Amino acid sequence: MHRLLLEIPPQMETKRLILRPYRAGDGPWFYEMAQRNREHLAEYESDNVVMSVKNEEEAEVLVRDLANDWAARNHFFIGAFKSETGVFVAQVYVGPVNWQLPEFQIGYFADRDHEGQGYVTEAAQGAIAFAFDHLGAERLRLECDETNVRSYRVAERCGMVREGCFLRSKRRPDGSLGDTLRYRLLKREFDALRAQAA
Repeated sequence: MHRLLLEIPPQMETKRLILRPYRAGDGPWFYEMAQRNREHLAEYESDNVVMSVKNEEEAEVLVRDLANDWAARNHFFIGAFKSETGVFVAQVYVGPVNWQLPEFQIGYFADRDHEGQGYVTEAAQGAIAFAFDHLGAERLRLECDETNVRSYRVAERCGMVREGCFLRSKRRPDGSLGDTLRYRLLKREFDALRAQAA
């Protein structure tokens, strides 16, 4: 099926969270969130779109661009919000690597004020289900710095399998060379995990 014909829900729900794309009007709180998380993201997420925001107007333009990219199926930035309060707790990215397979890459970060509460794992699990159930993924992958323990532990809690480590594959913001871990989850592995949990 052509990606523009995919039926994608306007939002998804997990036990504690609402997962949804960014939309027009999100700019003011997005800017505040970006400023709050700038230092938090600098080590492992220096190229995250959040880091590019310098004021509320830029934030509003960005969230509208991301909404347009979602509609065009270019990539999927998912905000995770507490169901009860609407407070932002995490972001998950799902991006196409190869629509023909199809294969997608996932990435995520926790809001600085909501680390260590399981929100990223819950949001990532929801986004993984979104990729397999709604995007037709056959394969999902994650790459992270080998020192980013929080990131790869989330991947492992989500059932992802470590495929390898690429040595000296990236330059960190401080100029040092770093190694990259790669994880994967196949459709058949996801289905088996879901069956076990049922």
